[in-house]
Amino acid sequence: MTDRATRRRSPITERPLTKWVLIAAAIAYLAAFLLLPLVAVFVEALRHGLSAYASALVEPDALAAVRLTLLVCAIAVPANIVFGLAASWAIAKFEFPAKSFLITLIDLPFSVSPVISGLVYVLLFGAQGFFGDWLSAHHVQIIFAVPGIVLATIFVTFPFVARQLIPLMQAQGTDDEEAALSLGASGLRTFWSVTLPNVKWALLYGVLLCNARAMGEFGAVSVVSGHIRGLTNTMPLHVEILYNEYNFVAAFAVASLLALLALVTLVVKSLLEWRYGRELAATSGH
Repeated sequence: MTDRATRRRSPITERPLTKWVLIAAAIAYLAAFLLLPLVAVFVEALRHGLSAYASALVEPDALAAVRLTLLVCAIAVPANIVFGLAASWAIAKFEFPAKSFLITLIDLPFSVSPVISGLVYVLLFGAQGFFGDWLSAHHVQIIFAVPGIVLATIFVTFPFVARQLIPLMQAQGTDDEEAALSLGASGLRTFWSVTLPNVKWALLYGVLLCNARAMGEFGAVSVVSGHIRGLTNTMPLHVEILYNEYNFVAAFAVASLLALLALVTLVVKSLLEWRYGRELAATSGH
């Protein structure tokens, strides 16, 4: 077979028309299902001007929703960082029984509906749940309170950090750690000086994804929050309440704030990929 025939069959040497049709189809799809809804959010939020937009954002219940969302992220994301590092270290650097089962458990939130995960916490910690009597006797409230929101958010976001780190650590192997240990470094010193620097950009990438999901989580949080205005409403729940009350400007104003946070996350992610893409690729191929 000649080189010309090989090139003719290669997907990357298709005729220019095919390439541009595929590109146009992808752009049209993104415009219809992503860009237009995003633009509509900001248009509706600013329909009555900047003063109405600002008033909706500084309203006490909106500020309470913002504070609660940031608080939940401040707890859930560090918890998932610790879990992700520990799980990826164990899976990539050690051999032990049921390793594949552990990986399957890490992927569980990707396949389970967030609403189901919220219901599980209600069944465990609700007033009629498995631990309900004990919690009531000790005056501990988890469901319809901040602890339940944090638990639900951790559940739906814990795969993001681990899933970024596991393939990278597996590709890197254990040669660097073994060399450090043979030179007399302790396990903790090896982790801080060798393992963590090798995965720092993948870790930051996973943290960005985890934080974005934590801020926008709705299903699981909706089940466990109780929708107590000013107390247990995160930003997505506050948007739902405002929309159901036909307060569309305020609803879209808060939604636009969520969209802005998501866009900032996307920009940071793109900057990281552009700035450190070669370094990350070199580390992955180590």
